[in-house]
Amino acid sequence: MPQLKHFPLPDVGEGLTEAEILGWKVQPGDSVTVNQVFVEIETAKAAVELPCAYEGKVVELLAEPGQTVEVGTPIISIDVDPDGTAPSEPEPDSSGDSSGESSGEAKTLVGYGPQATSSKRRPRKAAAAAVPAAVSAGTAQQALQGAMAGSLASPAVPAQATAPAAPAPEPPAPEPPAPAAGPAGAPARGSVPLAKPPVRKLAKDLGVDLRALAGSGAGGVITRKDVESASAPAEPAAAPASAPAGAREHRVPIKGVRKATAQAMVRSAFTAPHVTEFLTVDVTPMMELRQRLKSHPEFQGVKLTPLAFAAKALCLAVRRTPDVNATWDEQAGEIVYKDYVHLGIAAATPRGLVVPNVRDADGMSLRELAAALEALTTTAREGRTTPAEMTGGTITITNVGVFGVDTGTPILNPGESAILAFGAIRDMPWVVDGQVVPRKVCQLALSFDHRVVDGQQGSQFLADVGALLADPATAITY
Repeated sequence: MPQLKHFPLPDVGEGLTEAEILGWKVQPGDSVTVNQVFVEIETAKAAVELPCAYEGKVVELLAEPGQTVEVGTPIISIDVDPDGTAPSEPEPDSSGDSSGESSGEAKTLVGYGPQATSSKRRPRKAAAAAVPAAVSAGTAQQALQGAMAGSLASPAVPAQATAPAAPAPEPPAPEPPAPAAGPAGAPARGSVPLAKPPVRKLAKDLGVDLRALAGSGAGGVITRKDVESASAPAEPAAAPASAPAGAREHRVPIKGVRKATAQAMVRSAFTAPHVTEFLTVDVTPMMELRQRLKSHPEFQGVKLTPLAFAAKALCLAVRRTPDVNATWDEQAGEIVYKDYVHLGIAAATPRGLVVPNVRDADGMSLRELAAALEALTTTAREGRTTPAEMTGGTITITNVGVFGVDTGTPILNPGESAILAFGAIRDMPWVVDGQVVPRKVCQLALSFDHRVVDGQQGSQFLADVGALLADPATAITY
């Protein structure tokens, strides 16, 4: 008899509440092993591949590609005993433990597995266990509880292995899979309704309370038809689907990176009082130095971009103005000064704007910094940046110059106190020793949190960055 394990969507370490299924790497009937990557998901930060916590055969995929799933919702069902070799009724040991674990138990991922708990499940009928829908219903609530506690395991005890010997024969009528029903047959308020993830999402979109419905499916499972029937009075309001043919607009759900970026920008713009200052700089000496270094043996094989010089100048300037590298902690009532620079680089990717950071950038040489920036931007554009690489930044550069833009008024990355916009480098007329000559010129814009950084400090920092770009030799004075 199948022994099913349901894998709930975990929180991948970002404190997120949902993720989108990008694509499955397995199909029903495939065999999987512990730690085998079986699905790729997209969180609000990055695309992440999830390893399997069980060994067995895939029975059902409970979510479709493109679907947004809440953390804790089962996404795959796995038969951990496809050969039927494990005992269906393990004997409890002398201590009375009926956990069902034995040497034949399927392997689980390190750090996951059944939770220790003193609670016991109500015994179920063998007839109900033979129906896949009933098995799924019987394990859904406990699987979700395990996920909310930080575990990826399904219930600690298989349904067949937990039923102790009944003291007296039960009537032949099947046991209801849900708690006591209300007058209309709907589950009691506060109970967990039985429905698959797509049905739950439909109910959420239509504003239908699943706890108020009586499921018409096998074992009382709520179906799509049940939800659509319950929302019938509200259907006329959902007019976008009946838009006239050839309408010159289309709609895209707000989710993933776009949703997270919007929330972060609104929070930052309306929490930190922004001030932006601008500076136009003659960077001809920097560009000449770049040209010389490109032919230097030490820089062979490294993409030495103007951004690398701007990043190095920023790290040096932070030494003189540490306030721009600090954080305002509202809850603690403190300003947290960082003795390190985790340099964020705003990167435009097919998935949207992301801000991965170079760890301890202030301790890197120009060559090391150039190599780190190249690796970081390449990974970001490929959508392979990990969540850890996008947390903990202390100050950010946004390189708007790559788009031919002179400058802008950037919004702070939440939790940081400054962001530098690095504009396009252009040939422009410039006065040198009283003569107008063509020079390489760019514009810098610095936005800072006025709670942490005063105008004098912000101006000094911006002037220092500009001076280092205008005359890189001044770096030896820092």
